[in-house]
Amino acid sequence: MFDRFTHERKWVGKGCFFVAGIDEVGRGPLAGPLVASAAMFSHEVIMGGLPASLCDVNDSKKLSEKKREQLFDILNEFDGVRFGVAIIEPEEIDRINILQATHKAMKESLISLGHKPDHLLVDGRPVPSLGKAQSAIVKGDSLSYSIGAASIFAKVTRDRMMGKFDLEFPGYGFSSNKGYGTKEHLNALSDLGPCPIHRLSFAPIRKDPQDELNLFSE
Repeated sequence: MFDRFTHERKWVGKGCFFVAGIDEVGRGPLAGPLVASAAMFSHEVIMGGLPASLCDVNDSKKLSEKKREQLFDILNEFDGVRFGVAIIEPEEIDRINILQATHKAMKESLISLGHKPDHLLVDGRPVPSLGKAQSAIVKGDSLSYSIGAASIFAKVTRDRMMGKFDLEFPGYGFSSNKGYGTKEHLNALSDLGPCPIHRLSFAPIRKDPQDELNLFSE
């Protein structure tokens, strides 16, 4: 089995005692918050390995909802990991754009972690604004237990929020589509218009159809 602590052990071997993984969910949806999480396993866990109950930790998108929920609950009770979570609401996403919101959420999740890591493992591209030594790992949530755990924390936190929003703002199917632009969601937008958790700067909700701002660009 592939050792998904390889990256963590590399940096521990270089003297970085505390290594944290960081990931986010919710960049693409038309509604709901963006959520970032940082997860940091203890030195003992990194060197000794995860217990059997957590060996399925992986990219949250590769796990069933039931498995994500199960791992989330086990991780929350596990003494060998710290985690921090940050939430950026739709209004702020509209105000500062999705890229800046992503970076802000990541930075705040590190503050929420409560312990400064020596090195970061970031899923995808580097984020210099975090102001920390870091390694950017493409598909890192599948290659690092730390990033995978962060992706689970972020995903389950956001999904649970969307489930509550579905009760508060019925008709959009937020429990099933999680705010993404599915056919069901787009039809509801056409019939009902946007609700308070929609991102008004995102097409097709955005009022100015000529504004072609790429919210995902650097």
